[in-house]
Parts: sequence; structure tokens; C-alpha cells
Amino acid sequence: MKHGKKVNHLGRKVAHRKSMLANMASSLIEHKRISTTVAKAKALKQFVEPLITKSKNDTTHNRRLAFSALRNKYAVAELFREVAPKVGDRPGGYTRVIKMGNRLGDNASMAMIELVDFNEVYNNEKAAAKKSTRRSRSRKKGGSDEAAAPAEVAQEESAENAAEETPAPAPKAKAKKKAKTEDKKSSEPQKEEDE
Repeated sequence: MKHGKKVNHLGRKVAHRKSMLANMASSLIEHKRISTTVAKAKALKQFVEPLITKSKNDTTHNRRLAFSALRNKYAVAELFREVAPKVGDRPGGYTRVIKMGNRLGDNASMAMIELVDFNEVYNNEKAAAKKSTRRSRSRKKGGSDEAAAPAEVAQEESAENAAEETPAPAPKAKAKKKAKTEDKKSSEPQKEEDE
């Protein structure tokens, strides 16, 4: 049963656990993504997300609170300078835990924990999707029928002109003879240049 067990002790005493979480949080803030066990990743998520929320409001008091938890002035500076502006509009859920299978040595379940806003792969797809929806809405509102009609006519005319300009296909035998004679003609000047 799990009655009254709010904190995962991770098989460590209080001082060791706090130091480990502070080190992992510093690494996460500096590198934006770390790999660890699933249990430690979940404990780290609970540890680091309140710190990121505090970093949105850059005051001396919040910096001191972050330093007392992280114990690393470089991580605190990174948190307030780079991480906080990027997550400013997000109302929570700053980290993502992705399970990665089991570790080879002891079969422990592994996970990768990362800061959501610093993953370019997922964020690029969402930004592209937003742009496409905005464009389609603006066309509908701005009278797209009038603007689209001349463009469609121009495309049809260019397609007709291209069809007229293309020559009729020659019989296969004549095409092969022409290709052979062109090859011979093109190879003769090269021989003369080589001599």
C-alpha cells in the first residue's frame, strides 16, 4: 500500500537525495536533456518544475530560493537568463519524460527527461501547422474567390502554352539514329582538342 508516501525516497537518506536531485536539476538546466532511470526522472520533474515557475519572476528572493535548491550559481544564471524567457507563456508542464527501455547491466527502466521548449523537433512541426491554418483563414476572410480567379486563369494559360511548345514525339528508330549521330559529332571535337 502507498498510504502517506508522498515522496519517493529513491533508496537514499535525505541529504543524499537532495544533493542528487540538485545535481540532476543543474545538469538538466545546463544541457536541456538528460538520461536517467524512470523513478529518478519522475522525482526530478517534481523538483525542477517549481523552480522553473519561480524563475519566471526574476527577483532577488526567487534567485536565492533557486540557489538554495540547486546549489550551483551557473545553473541559476542559466535558469533565469535562458530558460525563463523561453517558457514565459507556458502555464506549467515544462519537462517531458520519455521512456527508453531497460538498461543493459541491471535491467533498470531508463528514461530521458528534457525541457519541452528546447526541443526543436516537436516545436517546428507545431509552428508550421499554426502558420498553415492562419494562411487558410486569412484567404477565406479576404475574398479569396476574386484573388484566386486571375491566378487560376494564368495557370491554365501557361499550361496550354507549354503543351503547344512541346514537339510531337518522333518514331523510336529515327530518335535512336539521331542520338547516335549526335554522339559521334560530339565525340569528334573532343578528339581534336585532345591532339
